[in-house]
Amino acid sequence: MSSNPEPNASATSSLAQLRRLSTIVADTGEIDQIKRLQPTDATTNPSLVLAAAQQPDYAHLVEAALDYAAGGSGSREQRADRAVDRLMLLFGREITQVIPRHVSTEVDAHLSFDTAATIDKGRALIAGYDELGVGRERILVKIAATWAGIRAASVLEAEGIRCNMTLIFSLAQAAACFDAGVTLISPFVGRITDWYKQHEGVGHYPAESDPGVASVRRIHAYARAHAFPTWVMGASFRNVDQALALAGADLLTLSPALLDELDASQAAVTRAIDTGAGEGVAQPRMGLRHADFELALVQDAMASEKLAEGIRRFAADQNRLRQLLGERLK
Repeated sequence: MSSNPEPNASATSSLAQLRRLSTIVADTGEIDQIKRLQPTDATTNPSLVLAAAQQPDYAHLVEAALDYAAGGSGSREQRADRAVDRLMLLFGREITQVIPRHVSTEVDAHLSFDTAATIDKGRALIAGYDELGVGRERILVKIAATWAGIRAASVLEAEGIRCNMTLIFSLAQAAACFDAGVTLISPFVGRITDWYKQHEGVGHYPAESDPGVASVRRIHAYARAHAFPTWVMGASFRNVDQALALAGADLLTLSPALLDELDASQAAVTRAIDTGAGEGVAQPRMGLRHADFELALVQDAMASEKLAEGIRRFAADQNRLRQLLGERLK
């Protein structure tokens, strides 16, 4: 994705070098951190917004969301839902004012298995941003990569609403997203590694044998071999070595702590992923049907477990955010 030349040994920080190979995305909902780190894109989710919403610096956004919801009709639960949606939009709008390109905003994880409801929510998010003066070209609607979510994304993409498919843990998920024509996918490096550490009793993997790194490399190779235009964004990193082992991927989304660590380092960074179609031996195009997709997930214990866990986590944080705002509604 980056068209800049390879860095040379005299380049400054490792982060500056990495920026020349991959687009850097800030994995945080804290606007002050985004201003400081100056990423190209930013990505949010209910967990990140929940953490940011409890900080005094963002009290004005919480109050604005509560005022918006209080002005409507319906039960306290319905107004709390409106407050959550508004708060996500307000954080997103603020972020678009301090980054040059995209912000990803997540669809409620409770809708992960409901195609029609996900489509409706994606359209509503874009309409909400339009009301706040933010064009759809600045937004990626973030959807869990279930079969229902992928089908919803194919409809939204056809309407010009670009999507970021999250909670990717397998090539089957990625391949279905590529076939659906989505804009971006987010394979989760660290959560894959966590699973293998637990199940194989391994305390640490070197980057070159890290299962999470290997998964993203396979996905990237498959995308390039079949000339899919979808961007691949490595996500959920546990350490900088994992990120550097994917230098050259389209995008990398990193926490402020890891971005700071890279910025403080002067170590040389070299391309670790080939941007051409000849990287490795890619398998034939999968062309998955619904039944094939579900079977592939069932046969991959790591992917099926981590996808379910990720949906549960995001849904739980959505509930906590709803409760937090609901208790404060007038």
